[in-house]
Amino acid sequence: MHAEEPTRVGEVPAIGRIAAVDYGRRRMGLAVCDRERILASPLLVRQPGKNLDVEATFFRKLVGDEELVGFVVGLPLHADGRESDMSRETRRFAEWLATTTGLPVALQDERYTSAAAAGRLAGVGLSRGSKKARSDAVAAQIMLETWLSRRSLSEHTPSPAEPIAAAPPHEPRS
Repeated sequence: MHAEEPTRVGEVPAIGRIAAVDYGRRRMGLAVCDRERILASPLLVRQPGKNLDVEATFFRKLVGDEELVGFVVGLPLHADGRESDMSRETRRFAEWLATTTGLPVALQDERYTSAAAAGRLAGVGLSRGSKKARSDAVAAQIMLETWLSRRSLSEHTPSPAEPIAAAPPHEPRS
């Protein structure tokens, strides 16, 4: 089964801060954007626990501290677009996150974000361990940048039926 367009567990508002989650069993990377959705920045990497009450408290506190209006969760897909067991687990996490925080959650294809994060961190002068520790948050940042760009393009691209504003006529020179 191929994944379709990233699905939503609720509609993410057009304005306000969003957090991206690069979900993993051992580590979760988080990134946030500014209210105007111009910049996305890595926030932190955390080790998820098995206690759902602790996890719920963490995400609810994050919502308040960062003044979030929604989440974007990375959906891991095979290179050919097929979903995996991890994709299904991530979908369950996204549903849990929406229910727990009361905020909408969008799913975003996260293929190749880890490789892109490694590329961004390559010339930074950090130790291998430090790069690995930050990699998931940078992957979340890249995923959030992609989601923001797609959303911005879809909101600003005129449909074929929409007229494109013409340039003002030139004034004749005297």
